[in-house]
Amino acid sequence: MKSVILVLTLAVLVSCARQPSLGEFENSSDVGDVQLAGSAEYDPASREYRITGSGENMWGTADGFRYVWRKVSGDVVLSADISWVGDGKNAHRKAGWVIRQGLDADDAYADAVVHGDGLTSLQYRREKGGETLEVQSPISAPASIRLERHGDLFTISVARTGEDFHTVGSVTVELSDSVYVGLAVCSHDNTVAETAVFSNVSIENSGVFADDDRVLESTLEIMSIETGERNIVYRNRQHFEAPNWSRDGKYLIYNSGGLLYTIPTDGGTPELIDTGKAVRCNNDHGLSEDGTMLVISDQTEGPSRIYTLPSSGGEPKLVTELGPSYWHGWSPDGKTLAYCAERNGEYDIYTIPVDGGAEKRLTDAAGLDDGPDYSPDGAYIYFNSVRTGMMKIWRMNTDGSNETQVTTGEEYNDWFAHPSPDGKRLVFVSFNKNVEGHPANKNVFLRMTNADGSDPQIIATLFGGQGTINVPSWSPDSKQFAFVSYRLVGQ
Repeated sequence: MKSVILVLTLAVLVSCARQPSLGEFENSSDVGDVQLAGSAEYDPASREYRITGSGENMWGTADGFRYVWRKVSGDVVLSADISWVGDGKNAHRKAGWVIRQGLDADDAYADAVVHGDGLTSLQYRREKGGETLEVQSPISAPASIRLERHGDLFTISVARTGEDFHTVGSVTVELSDSVYVGLAVCSHDNTVAETAVFSNVSIENSGVFADDDRVLESTLEIMSIETGERNIVYRNRQHFEAPNWSRDGKYLIYNSGGLLYTIPTDGGTPELIDTGKAVRCNNDHGLSEDGTMLVISDQTEGPSRIYTLPSSGGEPKLVTELGPSYWHGWSPDGKTLAYCAERNGEYDIYTIPVDGGAEKRLTDAAGLDDGPDYSPDGAYIYFNSVRTGMMKIWRMNTDGSNETQVTTGEEYNDWFAHPSPDGKRLVFVSFNKNVEGHPANKNVFLRMTNADGSDPQIIATLFGGQGTINVPSWSPDSKQFAFVSYRLVGQ
């Protein structure tokens, strides 16, 4: 009997000794319908993972791939460099990070994957058996990829060799702890197996945080309209909002804690703007066309009212006697301000001379009219209105005549349209159709359309809403756009 036990023990020891090391991970397995069994190797010397996988796809309502994984709870930041071995059979083969609820083929998940043709994307399935959705990166075949989980928010960032990470997008997916976290390879053709090499693999697990232990993190970003790339200007664990771009293109203005700050467009230390007695500025502020004057909406002395002051700072001058009034647009000739105001229980669009005087009501439709901004030629005012039952972008002549709907469709509520300085495009923020108002901390899209409203496209997917683009924030050359995104992170 002892000899049998000894033989079995030795057999188990030999079997365990033959199991290849998986480095940071616990196990390696195929997920879903995989025709060719996958494999995984870890080289402790180079700290590289060589993963081979088959599988028809990671898409739709079910996935098939090779998965090298471990169980993790709470917030996690994952990064790695990814390269393919060989040319591959299918351009849509995929390799990357995957965070899954489970190991069933149809489980909810979020991933950051690089395709064989260089396409990089954040893919996600919000519920078991649901369809897969995607946020594509404008940067193809990056050297490095990063996937972050902060609560229910997942963010993908990518980096070329020698560059900082560029944020691609953020989405919410509700996954309950613990989750599977790991590296995946899918050949996108179940009759072949493909191999990817993962290096500089990093897993940073900061733990589980209750909602009360999370703080708001704000990120000021600049997007290139031509390339779609997003660059971080400033990030901090405090609330800030609503960037304006200076007329010389050198700095941005934003509000935080009732005050206004400037920061260089290439980053640096924020500097306070002296706004005198106005110390409860909200997120409705902007510059005159010549850049010499700053307009603010402030509620230090009661409901929000509109003031002007030198752009370098100084004591504010009251423009609107009545409140609440929220500035949104400055006419190109510098003579008139456009704003949203509540009078007798109705919010409508008004204009007023920059030096004050009698205000003029431009809209009178039932429901909220908000966010007026002038076209650069001074011919139109763009605004958003809920008069048709959903919030949509509208346009009218500057005297309030010829009100015309610009955006249509039943999928989104659209807010705060800002024309580019060259007059060719509009950028606005879109909420899900079921979201009322423009609240903070929602899944939102930045969309861009031609000035006439044709061919709208999603240019950014983020967590935000209130404060993201309340005010004009185009660069003077119409090539870039500034906005604020948000996350709730553990502290």
